[in-house]
Amino acid sequence: MKKIKKLLVMVMATVMVATSLTACGSKKDGGGETASGDKVKVGVCLYKFDDTYISTVRQSLEEIQKENKDKVEFTFYDGKGDQATQNDSIDTLLQKDVDLLLVNLVDTGAAQTVVDKIKKSDVPVVLFNREPSTTDAIKSYEKSVFVGTNAKEAGELQGKILADLWEKDSKAIDKNGDGVMQYVMLQGEPDNPEAVARTKFSVSTINDKGIKTDELAQQVCNWDQALAQNAMEAWFAKHGDKIEVVIANNDGMAQGAIAALQAQGYNNGDPAKTIPVVGVDATAAAQDLIAKGQMTGSVLQDAPAMAKALYESGMNLVGGKKANEGTEYKFDDTGVSIRIPYQEYIKK
Repeated sequence: MKKIKKLLVMVMATVMVATSLTACGSKKDGGGETASGDKVKVGVCLYKFDDTYISTVRQSLEEIQKENKDKVEFTFYDGKGDQATQNDSIDTLLQKDVDLLLVNLVDTGAAQTVVDKIKKSDVPVVLFNREPSTTDAIKSYEKSVFVGTNAKEAGELQGKILADLWEKDSKAIDKNGDGVMQYVMLQGEPDNPEAVARTKFSVSTINDKGIKTDELAQQVCNWDQALAQNAMEAWFAKHGDKIEVVIANNDGMAQGAIAALQAQGYNNGDPAKTIPVVGVDATAAAQDLIAKGQMTGSVLQDAPAMAKALYESGMNLVGGKKANEGTEYKFDDTGVSIRIPYQEYIKK
């Protein structure tokens, strides 16, 4: 009898050890938690902390963390506009055994290098906002996905805002009465897909409405408010009020242009002495300028919606699911990209 009892004890002990090892060696299905039930540790690599839109995405992720204290913990790293710095941050995070990486690339051309590095550690990754020129890198790793916007859409909505304004009262814009919209363009980066598309489709949308355009000047200002202000000051000194419209790839540069115009007595709230300025992002500062009549409009790039998509798709990947499983999101025709829609933002 004693031998039987001893045998039963040994069998039960063996089963308990096996069960324990199984639990330690696997993730929970779909829960987004790690094996031990600890919160998911997420490394967030941002291209630049002081970018207005990106800082808003960061704040939105922090709000998600507050609402899900027991589920997720974000750690943020500043790329400082330098890909080498961001690569070092990724290396550091991989050594810390994070469960997920959210990467806002500094150099969109570095996507394959970054994905290959992360793939070696078998860590899921969500690239976001700054889109690689191709999806090859994302498709090369089954635990990667891109979350962003449709770059073309932002430009189209900018063009629509200006075309609608022209159709409503062309004389308010066409100061010289030549039937042509003279504009200046503030571009984000020369090879950035978002910047290129916004630049192209803002103007083509105006032209598609039957409105002729004439570009007086264009300058790359790297999304920077101060650089845009300097450019606008130089353009105004050269062209003066021949400038009928200012198109900026983002609100930061739009703000810089408005500051330069205000120094010349324009865009202080008097419709008779306002040069239309449009941007992208609908930041809090831009919304305030629009409400005051100092800025014509912007295109809302919804930071809370972006953060929500990053969180939900990332947690799915950690849980071994498809990025969009059980969510409102759909992949576009690439099969690896989720798009957050833009919205027109004008004074109500």
